[in-house]
Amino acid sequence: MSAFDESVKIWFSGRMIDWKDATIHVMSHVVHYGSAVFEGLRCYKTPRGSATFRLDDHIQRLFNSAKIYRIDIPFTKEEVLKACIDVLKINGMRDAYLRPIVFRGYDSLGVAPGNCPIEVVVGAWKWGKYLGPEALANGVDVRVASWTRMAPNTFPALAKCGANYMNSQLIKTEAMADDYVEGIALDANGYVSEGSGENIFLVFNGKLLTPPLGASVLPGITRDTVIKLAEELGYETNETLIPREMLYIADEVFFTGSAAEITPIRSIDRITIGSGRRGPVAEKLQERFFAYINGELDDTYDWLTYVNF
Repeated sequence: MSAFDESVKIWFSGRMIDWKDATIHVMSHVVHYGSAVFEGLRCYKTPRGSATFRLDDHIQRLFNSAKIYRIDIPFTKEEVLKACIDVLKINGMRDAYLRPIVFRGYDSLGVAPGNCPIEVVVGAWKWGKYLGPEALANGVDVRVASWTRMAPNTFPALAKCGANYMNSQLIKTEAMADDYVEGIALDANGYVSEGSGENIFLVFNGKLLTPPLGASVLPGITRDTVIKLAEELGYETNETLIPREMLYIADEVFFTGSAAEITPIRSIDRITIGSGRRGPVAEKLQERFFAYINGELDDTYDWLTYVNF
């Protein structure tokens, strides 16, 4: 039985259709070559109503990813933004995870896409805490992956592309096979990069450290959010190359991402990090993050887009 609610509707290249009808041909270009770019973002049910978090930034990154991969999206940014809101409204979803995706469809096969049409789809579903319901407080156990992130000039790490995520699958499935929740990948030079689907931060001597974009890192929306929140809270953030061994001696380590939000790491390679649970810096950042989402702080960044049902 599917984990999805198949009674809902999906926006498919300009039409709102039933979930079961949102299908593609097995000979579509994307099936064979991974030619898709996508986004993932949350809609939160807040005291002031349902609101998406940084929707505009996510859709801008979607268009950036498409540009890098020479995919011409046949809809404007405004049309895709509206499609995201419309999917939530037509399905009555006040708390959901949104997945906009752009892919090369059915026409011909070959590495060069030829005349394959560009399809744009927006779906939504209920998705709990990505790394487990207790993860935000208790933290998770992870390992350093044997698989590294793509080297420069191989795959564009700045693009959120389906093909890139085969690397993520290797990292994630290896970790789970060894009874870890997640893996941490190093870059081609052996420096810390990111998780299979999350950016990473360290707390070291009262400062935040995070790998730079040049370390095969996706420019995470939540990563950017945490850097801004840290500044508000008086923490300095340094984007710098991080040797693997610094993971083990850091005061705190945590993941960030739209799905993971801000998830502490309690152990890496069976080495306890800090106190072995959420540290004080991660806790303060979580509190600040959810204060913005819940409307307890003025949305001075225009991060929230409210959905009028």
